[in-house]
Amino acid sequence: MAYTESKSPGSGFQPYVSSSQSPAEFTLKAIVIGAVFGLLFGASTVYLGLRAGLTVSASIPIAVLAISVLKKLGGSTILENNIVQTIGSAGESVAGGVVFTIPALIFLTPDGPAYFNYYQISMLAFAGGILGVLMMVPLRRALIVKEHGVLPYPEGTACADVLIAGERGGKLASMVFGGLGVGALWKSLSWVFNLFLTELDYSTPRGSQFPNATLNVDISPEYMGVGYVIGPRIAGTMFAGGVLSWLVLLPLLSILGAYINVPFPPIHPNYANNPATGLPFLISEMSAPQLWSAYIRYIGAGAVLAAGLITLGRTLPTIIASAREGLKGFGAGAGTAAPIRTERDMPTIFVLGGSLLLAIFLAVAPRMPMQGNWLAAILVIIFGFLFVTVSSRITGLIGTSSNPISGMTIATLILTCLMFVALGWTGNVYGPIALCVGAVVCIAAANAGGTSQDLKTGYLVGATPIYQQIGLVIGVVTSATVIGMTTLYLHRVFGIGTPAIPAPQATLMATIIKGLLNQNLPWGLVLVGIFISVTLELCGIRSLSFAVGSYLPIATTAPIFAGGLVRAYVERKTGTLQESEVGAGTLFSSGLIAGGSLCGILYAILVGTGNIATPQAIGNALAFLHDGTTGYVCSALLFLALAVILARQAQKKVM
Repeated sequence: MAYTESKSPGSGFQPYVSSSQSPAEFTLKAIVIGAVFGLLFGASTVYLGLRAGLTVSASIPIAVLAISVLKKLGGSTILENNIVQTIGSAGESVAGGVVFTIPALIFLTPDGPAYFNYYQISMLAFAGGILGVLMMVPLRRALIVKEHGVLPYPEGTACADVLIAGERGGKLASMVFGGLGVGALWKSLSWVFNLFLTELDYSTPRGSQFPNATLNVDISPEYMGVGYVIGPRIAGTMFAGGVLSWLVLLPLLSILGAYINVPFPPIHPNYANNPATGLPFLISEMSAPQLWSAYIRYIGAGAVLAAGLITLGRTLPTIIASAREGLKGFGAGAGTAAPIRTERDMPTIFVLGGSLLLAIFLAVAPRMPMQGNWLAAILVIIFGFLFVTVSSRITGLIGTSSNPISGMTIATLILTCLMFVALGWTGNVYGPIALCVGAVVCIAAANAGGTSQDLKTGYLVGATPIYQQIGLVIGVVTSATVIGMTTLYLHRVFGIGTPAIPAPQATLMATIIKGLLNQNLPWGLVLVGIFISVTLELCGIRSLSFAVGSYLPIATTAPIFAGGLVRAYVERKTGTLQESEVGAGTLFSSGLIAGGSLCGILYAILVGTGNIATPQAIGNALAFLHDGTTGYVCSALLFLALAVILARQAQKKVM
């Protein structure tokens, strides 16, 4: 097959569409449909990121849907389909970077909510997203072309498979649409109509032999879909981190706390005093959620901090090699127009000039936290280029969904905060500035990972790189508009930081920034987390997934683990070690994620407009679904039924 990767780069590779052909590619209908998909998947990713603290790649389902939709509109070329998925995938990438960082503004200072507005979110999303595209341009030849056959870029190659098998697009699309329908139906019945419990939760009594041991399961279709996509190994490792925090550390702290008769700092501000006594809480008086917020989350933060830095340290040779290749790309004029269509990149002058203008904009734009701070603007360019190269190469090896963006962001925040402390810039006033540096770098790195996958797809199918690069900029600009609106609306209705949308990644970023700049981070607890990650690494276990699981609520990691178990069952049943990126289960799970997330946003709209009204007849007839043990059993059986549906769909043949 023409697009099959060669193990010897430069040995005469020929894309699916040769450079001598010029079929329709950058057309108006492809641009418009791509922008629409970017809006939809950008909004759904905002919801998923705020709820779960992680995201998954949307490139494959968008590629499948592009084929189906364009066929309904009179047909299209493979290059038009590629432009649709390229533009659409930018929304998911930018949204992930936004929700991981920018909501932290709310927690940094008393004036933080004033910075958290549509203008701030959109401008940071524009800057970070476009910076990620521009800085990826000189890396295309170094990582996509020269490393062809070395860096597999799993999602990019899978998208090429989907596009080339476009004549089967209807069958592929039916799996995505099926999952989307099931996810939306489940979410509407559980949230909009409130027919059954949405979370199964249990904590052992404080006075028991095993106090405050907690096991919660948020029975959401999007979580099960995420678990299936990331697979049993990563899902199981994440759940193991949750088990440590909620079933080991919480009971241990509660057992020891029964013998401590004085308040044990640090006490979370929300739990500073016991309303019953008016005195500071004792550990023995605190519930499981209170103990987690006051103590355990700092251990989880330390674990994530160490795991992120270890991951980056492990990739240090990659960082050096990628940065060297990127600089060579600039020096060799990689962005200049090439004589053949498939090698035409955005001109280098646009890359350099655009990056410089973005830095200047961040430093001079009014009503932005970075206004007037040129050091912060310079750090954005330096860290941006560094982590764009790292992100691009790492996604080439392990894919976008496994890209440790949070680790890169944590490293950026630590280095930025340490520089600020060295300059005497301490206190709350500098928190938003440091956060904006980390936010732009996080968004740029996230979008660069997605961009590199898109460019890999284009390289395999024979796309024109400059059209893809322009399309990605369009995707960033259009999706940033809905990302800001969705984030703010969800905050207005639910409140970021509440159980509905806890924004765990953003909360972690705020914890690190405040602790470093105010120099009051509870280092004892943080060091416990750090050495948990070190212990795992010494045991030969990659610690990042475990650390993230230890910081997330177990209500999130448990259903993700359930999705991973479904995938393990399917692989065992079908006799495959790992299902294809474009297998039925992955496509159906992508639909579950999108359907559940979009219906969650619809629920927020109904709540915000006062239009939620559960029919009393249904509520009375099915009241037993909410009653005690009966309600728990029924909801558990319904979640099991969802797992059975996913398992059956995953065993179907689609290609």
